[in-house]
Amino acid sequence: MSEIAGAGVHPTALVDPSARVDPTAHVGPGAILGPGVEVGKDARIGPRVLVERDTVVGDGCRVHFGAVLGSDPQDLKYAGEPTRLEVGPRTVIREFCTLNRATTATGVTRVGSDCLLMAYTHVAHDCRVGDHVILANAVTMGGHCEIGDWVILGGLVGIHQFTRIGPHAFVGGCSRVVQDVPPFLMAVGNPCEPRGINVVGLRRRGFVPSDVEALRRAYRALFMSRTRNLGQSLAELEAEGGVTAPVADLLAFIRASERGVIT
Repeated sequence: MSEIAGAGVHPTALVDPSARVDPTAHVGPGAILGPGVEVGKDARIGPRVLVERDTVVGDGCRVHFGAVLGSDPQDLKYAGEPTRLEVGPRTVIREFCTLNRATTATGVTRVGSDCLLMAYTHVAHDCRVGDHVILANAVTMGGHCEIGDWVILGGLVGIHQFTRIGPHAFVGGCSRVVQDVPPFLMAVGNPCEPRGINVVGLRRRGFVPSDVEALRRAYRALFMSRTRNLGQSLAELEAEGGVTAPVADLLAFIRASERGVIT
């Protein structure tokens, strides 16, 4: 897409009269912006991008060739009700990604700030993607998925609808995720299985060694015990008290799971 000085709308772009494009934004050749679209400061909408309707593209976003944002949810129950898609500031959306608006179940599909969505990723209706998330090529999620902050998903990961992936988790490429992935974990496989704590990622993000070690101990108790099941291990850790804040977050995520967590 063009990064030349002097933002503006290319003469071959089609912009609905109700769309609002910041004067500092750039809209490339052949792009289409439908009704109710908002494009923020210094955003770049690339060639042949379609932003269908009722979508916010945040300040500083970069949307590359052929991406489709704000299209109707792929849900047979959807009957044309007004819903939205919101993309946070500085997020990069690469070629041919598809991001759907929500259904009336939540009203908004949301992608956070400072994310990278690589080519061909799909964010379905009613999904919530946190901040600083990386979705590698062709990650595909069903409706109502929740992806926490700082999550990294490898290429070709498929995520079942209503599944949650907790903050700071790392899921390896080609994994099939049909149950919740707790925060701070590494996971991979078909079906997806836990493979330890995401130590490298946590260190890069400034977690202190004592918190990382506490998560390792909790992981061993929860996922590696030969004498207790997950529920028993969870109850035992909760009964001990005095856990660190990251371990408390891990336990709370597991306790709140409705689909069950990977084991």
